[in-house]
Amino acid sequence: MTTPTAKSRNTTAFYIQAVVAFGVSLFGTLVGVYYLPIDPWQKGFLIMTALFLVTSCFTLAKVVRDQQEEAMLREARMERLITEHDAPFKMSKN
Repeated sequence: MTTPTAKSRNTTAFYIQAVVAFGVSLFGTLVGVYYLPIDPWQKGFLIMTALFLVTSCFTLAKVVRDQQEEAMLREARMERLITEHDAPFKMSKN
């Protein structure tokens, strides 16, 4: 039987890298749209689209994380049930 391992955590460097990459990419997108030679309403549309894409990505990441955590909880509950079910039989062998 395998024992559950501790959930791995991201390092501080990885967290900082992800935040900086997100900031640079969002800033680059917004600056690029700002300097496009198009009408202001078209720029506004592109900026709103980019912001909607960003919020949608955050929502998708949260949903995926929640599903993974739920799967891990279900697995841990099942493991506990199996352990509790097998406990009387293990004691009787001694």
